[in-house]
Amino acid sequence: MRADRLVATLLLMQTRGRITAAELAAELEVSVATARRDLEALSSAGIPVYPQPGRHGGWQLVGGARTDLSGLSAPEARALFLLAGPASASSAAQGDAKTALRKLLRALPETFRDEAQAAAEATLIDPSRWGEHGRDQPDDVRRLQDAVVRTRRIRFTYNEKEREADPWGVIDKDGVWYLLAGTGRGQRTFRLDRMSALNETGQTFERPDGFTLDEAWARVVGTIEERRSSTWATVLIPERFLWVLRDHFGRHCHPDEEVRPDGRVRVTVGAPTARDIARTLSGWGAAVEVTEPSSVRTELARIGSELTALYATP
Repeated sequence: MRADRLVATLLLMQTRGRITAAELAAELEVSVATARRDLEALSSAGIPVYPQPGRHGGWQLVGGARTDLSGLSAPEARALFLLAGPASASSAAQGDAKTALRKLLRALPETFRDEAQAAAEATLIDPSRWGEHGRDQPDDVRRLQDAVVRTRRIRFTYNEKEREADPWGVIDKDGVWYLLAGTGRGQRTFRLDRMSALNETGQTFERPDGFTLDEAWARVVGTIEERRSSTWATVLIPERFLWVLRDHFGRHCHPDEEVRPDGRVRVTVGAPTARDIARTLSGWGAAVEVTEPSSVRTELARIGSELTALYATP
């Protein structure tokens, strides 16, 4: 019997008290014969699982026996708490996740607990950048997460307009929270800090067949990033400063592998407009040379002329 089915079977029996082989087979998506063999294997292993004959019979977990996390290996327990620890420390988790983490820790075999506790405390996620104040979590994050889990349609105000949507998932991207939702006009993305007057409508919804939040969000990110790089420029920059350019332009920074004889690297960078690129590069002065397009060179010349007019010595 597979360990995952063993745990699932025990959890189902704890929840329902009594279960038939047919019901177990439907829940675990196995044959009735396999479900019956699993139940018999549990009984043979000494777990107090007994068949109850009769019309309302089935298999019952006797004596209040309960399962725990003892099926985990030490590396598996460590990996679980490396993930769960930082998550429970986030502002989105609040008290529930911390309580759950403590319960999980108590459920582990005693020999694993010290290492699991250390793993939970080994990583801290600080979402704020250097020099920035941490963003406050929007008040409605927990309510939206609850609506997603319970598939409840919501009504809210967004940009001064009342809207209804089916919440499919909540995303935290670089400290900014988004809602991915279905609407009468298809899939839409909303920033939580622009939402207000959130309420459930009392109606439920079904997600589209095959929907997964990670794939749907990846498509949203791809579309937005494409818009953010509609203008491209080729620049020459000293190799030692390449990391700064990468930090500014992120995925829209593509350097050549070859370093020129003068120590500079040819780099292609992208942004929404020529002005955006020029504003980012203007602080470098003559350290960065834009070779194309002319629109970015023109913007840099304009910025330089304005600065000269403002700060030139009379």
